[in-house]
Amino acid sequence: MSETDAKPTKPAVLVVDDERHTREGLRRALEGDYAVTPAEDGTTAMRLLETETFDIVLADLRMPGMDGLQLIQRAQALPRPPLCIMVTAYGTVENAVEAMRRGAYDYLTKPVDLDRLELVLARALKSRRLENENVALRQQLDKRFGFENIIGQSPAMVEVLDTVRQVAQTRATVLIQGESGTGKELVAHAVHHLSPRCGSRFVAVHCAALSLNLLESELFGHEKGAFTGALERRIGRFEEADGGTIFLDEIGEIDPSVQVKILRVLGERQFERVGGSKTLSVDVRLVAATNKNLGELVKAGKFRDDLFYRLQVVTVTMPPLRDRSDDVVLLARSFLTEFARENNKAITEITPEAMNALLFYKWPGNVRELRTAIERAVVLARGDKITLQDLPPAIRAGTEAAREQGTLPPEQIAKGVLPLREVERQMFINALKACEGNRTEAAKRLGVSRRTLHRKIHEFNLEDL
Repeated sequence: MSETDAKPTKPAVLVVDDERHTREGLRRALEGDYAVTPAEDGTTAMRLLETETFDIVLADLRMPGMDGLQLIQRAQALPRPPLCIMVTAYGTVENAVEAMRRGAYDYLTKPVDLDRLELVLARALKSRRLENENVALRQQLDKRFGFENIIGQSPAMVEVLDTVRQVAQTRATVLIQGESGTGKELVAHAVHHLSPRCGSRFVAVHCAALSLNLLESELFGHEKGAFTGALERRIGRFEEADGGTIFLDEIGEIDPSVQVKILRVLGERQFERVGGSKTLSVDVRLVAATNKNLGELVKAGKFRDDLFYRLQVVTVTMPPLRDRSDDVVLLARSFLTEFARENNKAITEITPEAMNALLFYKWPGNVRELRTAIERAVVLARGDKITLQDLPPAIRAGTEAAREQGTLPPEQIAKGVLPLREVERQMFINALKACEGNRTEAAKRLGVSRRTLHRKIHEFNLEDL
């Protein structure tokens, strides 16, 4: 039978009651839709919970030895606690309150009404399913936008990571500066996901893509009839981000008339929708990004100085990739792993000649350009390695021209053309030092497995680090 033909696994229910007739009655009533396991006391139930996984526990209140309340409390301390439902003949308000305090999902009295039981179980399973979906979604978001995805161990990037780690826990406004493609939005996501606001929304607005009228409506919303085409009320992005974080990308492109409204939100946490008179209050954290020099825009009269000072409470400057040659190897390998997996290709290496070209290239498009170059190379590669011929022509051309003219700079010879092995060795040394010898953290930073890290430590004779 194929996997698609396999029957779905039944929810696992542990029935705990010292009365055999009650246990068996509940088992018979539930076994059609559930995988039911009976247990005659709390101690037996706890042993099962420590070795098997259950979705729901139906536990009697009064049992010899470990009673139902004690069982619930211990079950909630497990790494994957089940939903617990108390079943007892002693249905008092005090018992119900105490059961909930210990972590019970619900409370039923004997004799058990089977229709009521089915309803409670269905609701409990829906709650567990939503909880699991939320956990899965959070893990996906963390994987995509988490701190570990900001790859880099160059001094400039270490400073960025330290700043992000510190500022994330605060309410401070953050201004992220840097050229296009350096990863400003990734840093904004990291600030949000490391903050106490991570359970609320992260709302991104790319300001350069919107005209003046559209941007004002996008940010603050509008009332019905506010302008031609405003057929109904629209909620703006600041309202959507209430309780969370709003990210304004390319804030240097915003017209001064909109800047003054943003300044008011920062100062008073208040605004009105376009065409409206009702003052709305919001609690948002603002993270802004720009690839322009806002100080120069202020001097030119194109950006309000008071908003500029409000924005730069904490400034994070993203270094261009041409100043992060130490990180090119890390990034290239990370992208190689990602795209090889996505395209189902068994490519695990970049040849020294290809890596030399990546190290020599100046990367005007920064990390975004490197990511695209590696994706292209993975798609076009015919073997199990990325070669120089798999890289975009512009990257190949720079290295080939330099070789013909004999103009490869000495630092490139040191880092790439001669011993690429030494570049790799230094990369592992830097990671181990940055993580103070913590090999698990160093492996995460490098984007390799612990096994690979241990092999490289032995290969490069780094056991003392």
